[in-house]
Formats: sequence, structure tokens, C-alpha cells
Amino acid sequence: MEIFLDIISWICLLSGSFFCFTGALGILRFPDFFSRMHAASITDTLGAGLILIGLMLQAGIGLVLAKLILILLFSLLASTTAAHAMTKAALKSGLKPEAAMKNSKVSEYTSSKL
Repeated sequence: MEIFLDIISWICLLSGSFFCFTGALGILRFPDFFSRMHAASITDTLGAGLILIGLMLQAGIGLVLAKLILILLFSLLASTTAAHAMTKAALKSGLKPEAAMKNSKVSEYTSSKL
């Protein structure tokens, strides 16, 4: 049973690392602020969540597990809230998504929501 937990833990750790790495590439490669925010927030949440789950499986039952659960909950709440707040602030300041410049219907939608 211990080998099974180790295998599942390493799968979570490696896949979480993969998502964090692809998120970093997305931040570098995507053209505008909104695409970069999407890459950062989604992969941060998924990558950090999988890494923390992998660490939880390694920790066993105890105080370390409770701390990792609290870190996971805070991370899930804080990163998604911060990404939403930054994106909404960018929209209110007048920054338009790149797709809005190409598609007038999207532009009309974003300007009516402000």
C-alpha cells in the first residue's frame, strides 16, 4: 500500500510541476494581458494544487497534513480572487482584450459591462 501511495504522490508532484512549467511558458508566449492572466491563474491553481496533494500523500496523518490542507485552501481562494480582481481592474482602466480589437461584438459586450 505504501508503494501505491508513493506512485500516486509522484504522479501528482510531476504533473503539478508540468502544469507550473507550462503556465510559465504561457506567460512568456501569450500576446496580451488577459491571456497571460488566464495562463498564470489556471496553471497556478492546478499546478500548486497537484503539488500540494502530492505532498499531502507523502506527509501522512499529522500536523503537517493539516498545514498542507490549510495552505491548499488559502492558495485556491487567494489566487483565483487575485486573478479576478486584477482582470476586472484592467478592464475598468480601459485595457481591452486583443480579441475585442478584432471582433466588434466582443468589444461592444466589454464596453457595455463597464
